[in-house]
Amino acid sequence: MELLYKLLFAYLLLINAVGLGIMCADKQFAKKNHRRVPEARLLTIAAIGGSVGSILGMYLFRHKTQHPKFYIGLPLILLAQLSLALAAVWYWFL
Repeated sequence: MELLYKLLFAYLLLINAVGLGIMCADKQFAKKNHRRVPEARLLTIAAIGGSVGSILGMYLFRHKTQHPKFYIGLPLILLAQLSLALAAVWYWFL
């Protein structure tokens, strides 16, 4: 079971680093008028566990902060993830 926790932690660390990095990259692409990262991909990364890194990147790089899909959507994704995690802990351990 301990290995599972370590793998989950490593996955969450990695996917949040990806979320942060892709927000930074997309901001740079926007500044240089290069091809952009699709919004669906940014939201998907958040939905599969990278919401903290995506939110951090959104505010750190001031990217997508004017889009309701992001300034409302990303915190809602995080809230849903935290709710699911709490429900899982309650179901399995309490």
